[in-house]
Amino acid sequence: MKKQHIYILLAIASVIYSCNKTKKTDLTKMPTVENTSKKEVIYQVFTRLFGNTNTNNKPWGSMEENGVGKFNDFTDKALKEIKNLGVTHIWYTGVPHHDVITDYTQYGISADDPDVVKGRAGSPYAVKDYYNVNPDLAVNVEKRLEEFKALIERTHKAGLKVIIDIVPNHIARNYKGLTNPVGVEDFGATDDKKVIYNVNNNFYYNPNETFKVPVWENGYSPLGDEKHPLVDNYFDENPAKWTGNGSRMSQPNINDWYETVKINYGISPEGKKDFNELPAGFENEDYKTHFDFWKDKTVPSSWTKFRDIALYWIDFGVDGFRYDMAEMVPVEFWSYMNSSIKMKNPDAFLMAEVYNPNLYRDYIKKGKMDYLYDKVQLYDTLKHVMQGYGKTDNIPPIQDNLKDIEHHMLHFLENHDEQRIASPEFAANAEKGKPAMVVSATISTSPTMIYFGQEVGEPGAEDAGFGKPSRTSIFDYIGVPHLQRWVNNKQFDGGQSTESEKQLRDFYSRLLNFTINSSALAGNYQDIHQFNRENTQNYTDKVLSFVRWSSNEKLIIISNFDADNGHEFELKLPNTIIKEWQFNNGVYKVSDALYNQFSSELVVENGIGTVSVKLKPLESFILKIQ
Repeated sequence: MKKQHIYILLAIASVIYSCNKTKKTDLTKMPTVENTSKKEVIYQVFTRLFGNTNTNNKPWGSMEENGVGKFNDFTDKALKEIKNLGVTHIWYTGVPHHDVITDYTQYGISADDPDVVKGRAGSPYAVKDYYNVNPDLAVNVEKRLEEFKALIERTHKAGLKVIIDIVPNHIARNYKGLTNPVGVEDFGATDDKKVIYNVNNNFYYNPNETFKVPVWENGYSPLGDEKHPLVDNYFDENPAKWTGNGSRMSQPNINDWYETVKINYGISPEGKKDFNELPAGFENEDYKTHFDFWKDKTVPSSWTKFRDIALYWIDFGVDGFRYDMAEMVPVEFWSYMNSSIKMKNPDAFLMAEVYNPNLYRDYIKKGKMDYLYDKVQLYDTLKHVMQGYGKTDNIPPIQDNLKDIEHHMLHFLENHDEQRIASPEFAANAEKGKPAMVVSATISTSPTMIYFGQEVGEPGAEDAGFGKPSRTSIFDYIGVPHLQRWVNNKQFDGGQSTESEKQLRDFYSRLLNFTINSSALAGNYQDIHQFNRENTQNYTDKVLSFVRWSSNEKLIIISNFDADNGHEFELKLPNTIIKEWQFNNGVYKVSDALYNQFSSELVVENGIGTVSVKLKPLESFILKIQ
């Protein structure tokens, strides 16, 4: 979901560290990750947009006007092509039943009020029913769960694993479970609404106050100019609940997450924790020990509700979860939740948004998260370099800072929250993503994530209604033009793609497939950038280089972020690497593993290696030593 200015300020503060100044090269190599043989790649796909072939794209258009994709659009052919891109996991975004404006009352689904829904298609992060799926995604609404089950089975048959969202921090204001398992009560069903806080209340309340719809600003009104019987600046909520982003006002601001309500995890308004905290040293214990710790503890009601939701979907066949705004929920809950999931499925894939680097290690070690977004460090730094005003000098210190947890820091250049690379607001050119993608995908043992349409240069240019250009809207019914050309009337063969789109997808396919098959990329890392900055002529802060290796594969990776100029230089490998690789004086063949069109020689003399390199603008090499 779109984040508030507080997170922008947090991001800025978090990156004021050693990468802003030149420092001597730290040649400490990254520790090899145990039990990790190959890298993984996540394909985030906005489920309702993927198979939509309607090109109308009317702002605020209805499902009938602008079209909508379905679970069934992910055919065996579509899934095969996604797999062939070099993907191991699919994150189907927007699956849990969230608020929508489309009328499904004939199916027993209550109508959703546009005054507390963002966009016509609704926010996937305002979940209305956690035990069912978005009716928009089904061909037969009454059988929507069966259709999702069939999609999971097709995905597994294609050799891919399934991830869906869980949003523990907040839910839709009008949450209503229609298909709860026996014994499951809705959130808030037994809350004491006469008090602001009770440890077992699911929400925080403002007793004796009623909820008021935000004051709309800058000409905004729900559904644009359309008249709708429920657009009346009124939503019945008495007493008023606190809003998802933490606003305690009974009338939240238009910039608040007004469509959602904050979940209470047993933390009082004064900040007191009404639950057990983890003992000292528990960050070093495994998930089984964490699970045992919680077995005899009484935990708040909200904890058990979300644990049961997660276990329901694990039993359903889902392989993992992406957690929205995990740092807004106490780390002790994550210990409880994630250890329960791992006891049922030790291989469950658990990734989360945590934007404060000071919290990374707690949420990984105490919260038992597998992966966190590397947003405010690597992503933000790469974005600045791609936009032309950042320096590659700032990248190696990030890896040094995170070397103890590097495997757990998920890398990406696009997702639903971030601007499209090809948008004018970001880089205005998808080609500028190539060197950054090589670096993002190869600098660490961590998983790589790409966003659907990124591989064909989608610029997110549509004014969709609630959603505005630069990001593909997650709130509206809309088509995704570059992707639609690849979908080619559901042939999924790129039959309408332009030549540049085909070439870009070929680049992503080559890169991602290499990463998931490389033992070196699951092995060791060492920076050589600073050494070359200090010792190599014509080597600039528009270029980045590092080495990766395992016992049977040795790589030299070089990327040129300069969109206007090529660079030619004698790249040097310091003595520490030559020693580590046990290379004697002599000549070693090297060739590019991406396109197999460049080869050179590594000349080792007096303990220093030298490779002649000639890079075109925005070109990268993954040089494999023969």
